[in-house]
Amino acid sequence: MAFTAKDVVELREKTGAGMLDCKNALTETNGDIEKAIEYLRKKGVASASKKAGRVAAEGAVFSYIHMGGKIGVLLEINCETDFVAKSDAFQELGHDIALQIAASAPKYVSREEVDANELAKEQEILRAQAINEGKPAAVVEKMLAGRINKFYQEVCLLDQAYVKDGSKNIQAVINEAIAKIGEKISVRRFTRYVMGEGLEKRVDNLAEEVAKATK
Repeated sequence: MAFTAKDVVELREKTGAGMLDCKNALTETNGDIEKAIEYLRKKGVASASKKAGRVAAEGAVFSYIHMGGKIGVLLEINCETDFVAKSDAFQELGHDIALQIAASAPKYVSREEVDANELAKEQEILRAQAINEGKPAAVVEKMLAGRINKFYQEVCLLDQAYVKDGSKNIQAVINEAIAKIGEKISVRRFTRYVMGEGLEKRVDNLAEEVAKATK
């Protein structure tokens, strides 16, 4: 059975394995995705799904300050044991994800957190755009699905392309860490601060200031 690049991407999303590992797995299993998943698990590459049901009650809060104090991030990532929480690999993961949040400004951790009203409004706008492009109704719905997926990739941390390697998303980065560390790992919450955000900026009239100073 032949396989396509789309199959490789799908396998990567399901397992968190690298692109080359996914290609090799599909080659060895004649393009059968389920068998490829088993193949990767036997190789020890895909192990995230095995740990999904376990409890991650330990972890750490990470902080990251960017641009000389202009942007700050607080991030909580959970794991199963305090030992892992203190490990270099876990600490590196936390730093990298905090950096991701600072750089890419996600609004939510996952798709499940996206506000229903915001999603409905986005769907309405994107559907209207597709209709205005003159697309048939059936095509509009297919386009909408693709554009909503792109919306998730912009606003959801786990769906965002990794700033250090655009070939994978943050969920894949976490899955790789799970395979390496051997424990369930999950991002619980984050807050991103931008200095001055929400404050009304003072607009000075230079001429008026000069006039006042000379009186």
